[in-house]
Amino acid sequence: MTTWRSALELDSQRQATSGSEADLLDAIGRAADLRIYTEFLHNEHIDVNSSSHERIREVAEFGVTYCIDHRWAAGIMSQRQPIELPTGFGPRASMSFFLYNQDGTQAIARPFLDGGPSELSLGPGPVCHPENMPKYHAFDSWDQGTNAPSHNFVYDFDCFRYCVNDSWQEVLRHSSAGEVLSGSMAGLVEAFSSGCAIKMGIENLCEDLASESEPALHHEVFIQGGSSYYYTEQKLFIIGSHPLVRVSPGVPLRYSGGNWDFGWLMIRSDGRIVYRRCDPYTLRFSDHVTQNAVRWFVR
Repeated sequence: MTTWRSALELDSQRQATSGSEADLLDAIGRAADLRIYTEFLHNEHIDVNSSSHERIREVAEFGVTYCIDHRWAAGIMSQRQPIELPTGFGPRASMSFFLYNQDGTQAIARPFLDGGPSELSLGPGPVCHPENMPKYHAFDSWDQGTNAPSHNFVYDFDCFRYCVNDSWQEVLRHSSAGEVLSGSMAGLVEAFSSGCAIKMGIENLCEDLASESEPALHHEVFIQGGSSYYYTEQKLFIIGSHPLVRVSPGVPLRYSGGNWDFGWLMIRSDGRIVYRRCDPYTLRFSDHVTQNAVRWFVR
């Protein structure tokens, strides 16, 4: 109960009421886990035709976090299927890749998983404002009719509380070539052998998604690992990541046509990373190899 704390809280107009953006950014930069608490009324946000004014509290988990240009923090829900409160799931199987920025602006990318009909034409579309939902402010619309539509928006929740679990310990940092810059492999292996959880901060993982007109900002993506392996003679550590969502790094972080994807990572302590990418528009998989600097955290 004591490992979570509020780093930043915003009111419905997204003005800070406690904490600070700097505190949130510092915590995310230390690989802190992120959950965001919000409040809303059922007939304002869930079913505008309902007579129920019941207040709902939500806490959402953001399994992927970003530090961008050493000045901006954002998180993405990476394992969420659409929930249709209070009865079950939404009508189509899909992923709800909700994105929240440190200023309360939001976005959603939705790759459908049910094999329904879709188009392959990418680009901006008409901006849709939900009827009878004055607290919902849509900014744009991308790739409508494809298998992976997205848009950026703000919903005026009654409050936003950015909660962090800042209990990870950095034990190893290496360059993209695997050169140890701080910490040690021995520290990582000792923690791993004791059953500790492992999390990685990967430098410039998404730079290939940037457009030619807007070069990629420096960024670090944080993701927890799952199964891991240590080659005792080679002194090589390998881990498979939880699912993650990549987005072209910007301030604020936003979706647009073709600037995002999702998949899994195999990360090695010599800097080699294999990204098993899922194309959200076709659901076809491909593997991509890069060399990246990585920070390793344990808990």
